[in-house]
Amino acid sequence: MNENTNQEQRLIILDTETTGINPKEGHRIVEIGCVEMINRQLTGRTYHAYIKPLDQRGQVLQMEQEVINVHGLTNDFLDDKPIFSQVADEFIDFIRGAELVIHNAKFDVGFMDHEFSLINFANRSGQKVPMTADICTITDTLKVSKDEFGSPKTLDYLARFYKVDGLIDRTYHGALIDAQLLAFVYIEMTRKQSTLNLSVGDHDSNDANAIRRLSADREKLKVIRASADEIEAHQERLSIVKQKGGEPLWTKPS
Repeated sequence: MNENTNQEQRLIILDTETTGINPKEGHRIVEIGCVEMINRQLTGRTYHAYIKPLDQRGQVLQMEQEVINVHGLTNDFLDDKPIFSQVADEFIDFIRGAELVIHNAKFDVGFMDHEFSLINFANRSGQKVPMTADICTITDTLKVSKDEFGSPKTLDYLARFYKVDGLIDRTYHGALIDAQLLAFVYIEMTRKQSTLNLSVGDHDSNDANAIRRLSADREKLKVIRASADEIEAHQERLSIVKQKGGEPLWTKPS
């Protein structure tokens, strides 16, 4: 995550639902959900589309029940929905110039670029649809979670950790529903960044967040040394640690 992100920057929290996990195997996007955020505030603007999936022959791609169980979308429900090429321009206009915030961006962007490539392959006019990285920057909250927690975490885990899981009904993992949930997670995940201001300020600065330098001739801090009883109690605790096979970090050789 870019810690220098301008807070006025337009963010689009995005999620997709698909017919499978690999676009190279012919799987397609069936739902796109986007939530707009400016200055860390939800604007209320969203983009949402259901999409009828087609195979390479232009026939409706039949989804397996296992996939339907995840997002709840059936072929019957999607039968009268537009195909991706019919919503592409509107979708691109909505995300253009924004920073996309996606959980596991490699997956969603991979599908988006695959859909864009299919349009370009079929387009004989020569006018090309851009790839995602050509029109947006991307923040992957899966990678952010790895940096924060030491290992990548699921959206469900993060929602529980940041206590926002109860804000959204997620009976099914719909794209717009998951985008809304990720927006709440993102706000909490980046909350500490919004309160940090690392610009250098002087004593006369009116900025409450500016760094304030202490005077070089200030009164020295009082050093309070441990008493004999406290030192003895400390040594007893170290003995217990040693008996249990432990060793204080400061006694280990570097």
